[in-house]
Amino acid sequence: MSPIFPTIPPLDPQRFAPRAHWPVRAKLRPLRASSRVEPHRHGWAQMSFSLTGVSRILTSQMTCIVPPTRAVWIPPQVEHAVAVLRDADMLTLYLHQPPDAAPHWQRCRVVEVSPLLAELVRQLARDDPAQAGPAALPAAMPARARAMAELIGDELLRARSLPLGIALPQDKRLRTLCEALIEEPTRHARLADWAAGSGASARTVARLFRDELGTSFQQWRQQVLLARALVLATEGRPMGLIAAELGYASPSAFSAMVTRTVGMAPGRFFAPGGALAEAALSAAASPRP
Repeated sequence: MSPIFPTIPPLDPQRFAPRAHWPVRAKLRPLRASSRVEPHRHGWAQMSFSLTGVSRILTSQMTCIVPPTRAVWIPPQVEHAVAVLRDADMLTLYLHQPPDAAPHWQRCRVVEVSPLLAELVRQLARDDPAQAGPAALPAAMPARARAMAELIGDELLRARSLPLGIALPQDKRLRTLCEALIEEPTRHARLADWAAGSGASARTVARLFRDELGTSFQQWRQQVLLARALVLATEGRPMGLIAAELGYASPSAFSAMVTRTVGMAPGRFFAPGGALAEAALSAAASPRP
């Protein structure tokens, strides 16, 4: 069963709403561990990532772990909630419209966040009129903000998609099983053991994975283990200990899984964003000249 986190409301949706004359806006919001931002939706697209800490963004169709250097793209009108796993400083970018009309901007996905993109969004949030509290939006977007917005659009177009989203089913039996597996992925390794508590046979559960999620149980569980590994990596755990905790026979077997799944070696994939985040937060706390 998913943990019951205390819920908090989203900030006033209109406070940071992008407009035709101010098409890109951003906010920085500290969130405490074990809190949950209530499900909500809005009429514009957003990209969310953590400067520090780890959160999980949930929609009706998928859930994504969000450590530093990774972001979740959410199209307009998609209901979403945020569960905070480790104290997080969340940066959210709001866009009046996606960077282009390509189909992948019409669905939720995970993208890499370059140091330049992270700094641009942080600066845009720092300068946003609403960051200090409700404020009327000026009639014209300042030249500095326009320049940053243009660079942000270019960086978004260059951002690499990562296969990190965990798809969620609609079937209630499979949904319950999947949610339990996300919370405790190493409780069982075999489908038969997970199916035993679901009220369905292993054969039926395997079929539901194929029909509802287009994947096998093992492939889906691999995505869950990868998400858990991201959380452990942000805590500074060595790769060998992460591999052992997730049930891999050796660090090399774990390394092979990561490389096969995301197309890069663990050393790069789990590269910490802490130093960049701490520097950014220190700069954000500095008084404006």
